[in-house]
Amino acid sequence: MRGSDIETRETPRRGWIAHCSLLLALAWAAPALALAAPRHTAPAPARLVLVLGDSLSAEYGLARGSGWVALMQARLAQRRPPVTVVNASISGETTAGGRSRLPALLARHRPEVVVLELGANDALRGLPLAATKANLDAMTAAAQAAGARVVLVGMMLPPNYGRRYGDDFKSLFAEVARARRAALVPFLLAGVADAPDADALFQDDRLHPLARAHPRLLANVWPVLAPLIR
Repeated sequence: MRGSDIETRETPRRGWIAHCSLLLALAWAAPALALAAPRHTAPAPARLVLVLGDSLSAEYGLARGSGWVALMQARLAQRRPPVTVVNASISGETTAGGRSRLPALLARHRPEVVVLELGANDALRGLPLAATKANLDAMTAAAQAAGARVVLVGMMLPPNYGRRYGDDFKSLFAEVARARRAALVPFLLAGVADAPDADALFQDDRLHPLARAHPRLLANVWPVLAPLIR
C-alpha cells in the first residue's frame, strides 16, 4: 500500500478524534463557564405605602413637605431598599370619596401598606356613622384583597358634638380594625388635641395642627406602621 493511501485514510480518523476531544473539553468547561457567567436576578418588587386621607394628611395650611406624611416619607426613604410613599390625600375627603377612589389607586400602585386616614369629615358633616363604618370596612377589605396590609387611623370629635355621637364615632375605627384584623392608630391627634397647650398647636380654624405639631402625628402612626413594612 502506498504512503499516500495511508495518509488519506488517517485524515478522517484524526478529524474524528479531534472533534471528540473538543466536545469532551467543552463538557468539562461548561460548569465553570456557568459559574463565571453573570447572573441576572429579577429586581425586588417596589415597596410602597399608600396614604388615603383628608386635610390632616394633605398638608392643609402648611408648607409643602412639613406634614406628617412627608415626614414619614423622608424617614422611609432612608431604608434599604427605600420605601416609596404615595400621598393620595385630599382636603375635604370623606369615606365615600375615598372608597370610590381606592380601587384605581390599588391597581396603579400595588401598595405594600395602605394607611386609611378618613372619617373626620363624615362626622363634621353629621353623616350617618353606619355609612362611615361601612365605607371604612369596604376599603379595608379591598386593600387586603389586593395584598396590602392596612393601618386604620382613628379620630375623635370635640365635645360639642355630643357624647353619644362622639363615643360611637371613636369606637367604629376599633370595630373595623378588629373585624378585619387590621392595624389601628387609636387617635391621630393624641398629644396634640389633648395637650395642655393645645391652643398653641392648631391653626386659627382649631381643626388643623400647625407644622410643629406634625412630628407628634408621625410619632402616633410610626409604631403601628413600621412593623408592617417587610
